[in-house]
Amino acid sequence: MNRITAAIVTFFAVLTVASVAFAQAEGGAAGTGAIAIASALAIGLGAIGATLAQGRAAAAALEGIARNPSAQPAVFTPMLLGLALMESIALFAFLIAFFLQGKI
Repeated sequence: MNRITAAIVTFFAVLTVASVAFAQAEGGAAGTGAIAIASALAIGLGAIGATLAQGRAAAAALEGIARNPSAQPAVFTPMLLGLALMESIALFAFLIAFFLQGKI
C-alpha cells in the first residue's frame, strides 16, 4: 500500500511542477525552467542510482567473501571494476547537469 501511495503522490507532484516549469515570464528565455528541472533530475537520479547500485554490489561481494574467504581475490577485483563503472555513471550525470545549467 505504501508504494501505491508514494506513486500517486509522486505523480501529482510532477503534474504540479510541470505547469510551473513550462511557464514563461516576459522577456525570459523559453524552456529555462524545463532545463533547470532536467538538470536537477539528471544529478539526482544519477546519484541515487549509483549509490543504490554500489551498495548492492558491495553487499553481494562481502557476502560472497564471508561465505568463502578463499574466493576473495576472485571477487575483489571485479567488484572494484564494477564500483568504478557505477561511479562513472554518477560523474556523467553530474557533467550533464553542469552542461544543462550552462544553457540557462
